[in-house]
Amino acid sequence: MVTRKNVLTIILLAIGIQGCATGANLQSNVYQAGQVNQRQEAEVVEILAVLPAKVKVSNEEARRLAQAGGIVLGAIGGAAVGNNVKNASPNTRVAGAVAGGTVGGVAGSLVPGKVLVDGVSLTYVENGKTFNSAQVGKTCEFQPGKAIVVSASPTETRIQPNSQCPS
Repeated sequence: MVTRKNVLTIILLAIGIQGCATGANLQSNVYQAGQVNQRQEAEVVEILAVLPAKVKVSNEEARRLAQAGGIVLGAIGGAAVGNNVKNASPNTRVAGAVAGGTVGGVAGSLVPGKVLVDGVSLTYVENGKTFNSAQVGKTCEFQPGKAIVVSASPTETRIQPNSQCPS
């Protein structure tokens, strides 16, 4: 039997799953389709320090997906609950679907528009000058020493990982 509690649990799980992948597309070793097979300036730099950081990124895509998923799951769950009402009429099922979809959409909108993801603060030397770059990534992906920085624009720094995280 489908209960309101079960439907709410399903909606919350769907919302939780949608929020997990945020920020991965901003890592320094992820390229957009227009950057593939394009010549980009690269330089060898010396990383002096690797510090943990948090980066605030947009979570709007996950929020939209959670709302859409919440509406669908809520409507299905609401229709099922309406169907289980004794002497249910077709209108009861429809009302349950509408109410469930509304609740699901509201639950999906609870996903925050911005989230904090793991990042690194990299202090490095380039052409005798010291710079810092904050990037999405894990501290275990970087270590002091030589690394490659790829630049698609004068202000962009994409310091490539020079280490691997343990499996």
